[in-house]
Amino acid sequence: MSISNNFSFTKSKIYVAGHLGLAGSAIVRRLQRDECQSIITMTRGQLDLRDQGAVDIFFRDVRPDYVFLAAAKVGGILANNIYPADFIQENLAIQQNTIGAAWRSGVKRLLFLGSSCIYPRNCPQPMREEYMLTGRLEATNRPYAVAKIAGIETCWALNRQYGTQYISAMPTNLYGPNDNYDLSTSHVLPALLRKMHEAKISGAPKVSIWGTGSVRREFLHSDDMADACVHLMNLPDEKYEAIVRSDIQPPLINVGYGTDVTVRELAELIREVVGFQGQLAFDHSKPDGTPRKLLDVSRMYQLGWGAKISLREGLKTLYADYCKLSLPTRECLAEEGIYGADSASESCNNSTKLGQIIHHAASQQYEKPGA
Repeated sequence: MSISNNFSFTKSKIYVAGHLGLAGSAIVRRLQRDECQSIITMTRGQLDLRDQGAVDIFFRDVRPDYVFLAAAKVGGILANNIYPADFIQENLAIQQNTIGAAWRSGVKRLLFLGSSCIYPRNCPQPMREEYMLTGRLEATNRPYAVAKIAGIETCWALNRQYGTQYISAMPTNLYGPNDNYDLSTSHVLPALLRKMHEAKISGAPKVSIWGTGSVRREFLHSDDMADACVHLMNLPDEKYEAIVRSDIQPPLINVGYGTDVTVRELAELIREVVGFQGQLAFDHSKPDGTPRKLLDVSRMYQLGWGAKISLREGLKTLYADYCKLSLPTRECLAEEGIYGADSASESCNNSTKLGQIIHHAASQQYEKPGA
């Protein structure tokens, strides 16, 4: 299933699963910037990726050439602690249904988006791709991590047995437009931004933050992540083949910024950007999570890509976008973290913030069976 190096990516049918979420919407924006002619997107109401039969029919009828699998049930420490069964079961279903149907329908290239939580809790820093499965996982998000590892292994197994060309991109902690701001399910950066904004508006004297603030985290703007993913899918055959044809190394590439900050430093930077004048109160009774999560991005650099958006610059644009959202829209974006917020976004009316997805080709006017 080799792809000629003169293929026209922009003229191919490209399916983005999870297009309304943080990662998927960024990929769609990036593809639109390249004027890709056939970007296929489906809301959860049109296609439930947990339904194997519906997914098989969709791939059989539409037959996309390329797939970006950005759909996932996502959340922070609290959500992972409360809903561990949901996180492993739903992510396994989404991944196995989509990757399996892609193989059966002859998809040329597929990119599966994983997470840096696949690496051991006490992993050497920075984390290299070969460190996966070399130690115990962080307990607070182990079910989610196991599901992501299963997705990587599925891509690798299909490549080895059937000659598919499926790769896995492991992004670090992402932030950007269409993030989840629900304080019970969001990640640390959007949660801190919302809490400090609301504290500033209400005049609250302090903001409570989970943990000690000493753990280190790496952050990457979703637009940088999308640029990296499109770069990987456009690699010439010889470079792409080197990733997918190894028998000893999974088809796994880290995607990160390359440097990290402590949660305290992140909070201080968000306080500065938001203009909150109060105190940062760290709650030591709450868990910190993994001590450090910095990705080794040397392989991505060798493939010709590096991040461009600094954390300070990214936070400024993110906060400006956040302030433009009406409160109902913010709550809508924060409702449910499945499919990268697909189900929550589906009911929103703010088409500008949801990417203004335009269907360009007749093949994209897909109707689910029985509609």
